[in-house]
Amino acid sequence: MKTSDIIASVGVIILLIAFLLNMYKKVSAQGRVYTGMNFLGAAICCFSSYLIDFYPFVVLEGVWGAFALYSFLNVPRGTSK
Repeated sequence: MKTSDIIASVGVIILLIAFLLNMYKKVSAQGRVYTGMNFLGAAICCFSSYLIDFYPFVVLEGVWGAFALYSFLNVPRGTSK
């Protein structure tokens, strides 16, 4: 397995864990944990897509990460889930 595959796998796992935690109501979609995991997963996937020169996914994951970061920074303080 190539390094870019490992990096991408880590990013996708983070995104899937965030999705499952939200689906099973362990974290809120508006909370810092969920938005933070979305940002981190998307940023990692964006970087791995850049490594393999797959620019459509660089754009997709970059936009996803940017919106997740915006949401993360705008979550009211004291919201942990």
